[in-house]
Amino acid sequence: MAWHLACHCLIAVHVTLYTVLVGKLTLLNDSSVHEFDLARVPYGGHGLPMSVLDLSLQVGIELNHDCGGSCSCTTCHVEIVSGEENCSPMEEDESDLVATVEGATSKYRLGCQCIVKGDIVFRIPV
Repeated sequence: MAWHLACHCLIAVHVTLYTVLVGKLTLLNDSSVHEFDLARVPYGGHGLPMSVLDLSLQVGIELNHDCGGSCSCTTCHVEIVSGEENCSPMEEDESDLVATVEGATSKYRLGCQCIVKGDIVFRIPV
């Protein structure tokens, strides 16, 4: 009986828990839906990290970006149809460029500057 009391084993278990934060990009032009893990999307080098442009290109959505995503043209402009609350606020330089887009509304954003933080539905104006 004394042997059982002296032979206590400690087993350390290392468990890593993380929450998967899934976001969805829904493109109205073709009704495609693309899911991604917000915490683990690698930066593809187009526009700001986690931008509509960068995420779109990573999932195979063609989005023009003549300036390479550097916020110096308007070719990557998109219309955020829903989920504006899941987008970063618009900065002044982006706002100034969007204002030059013919027919732009308050829902227009530059894909290279609009950082996605959750589900959005967007349209690429043609």
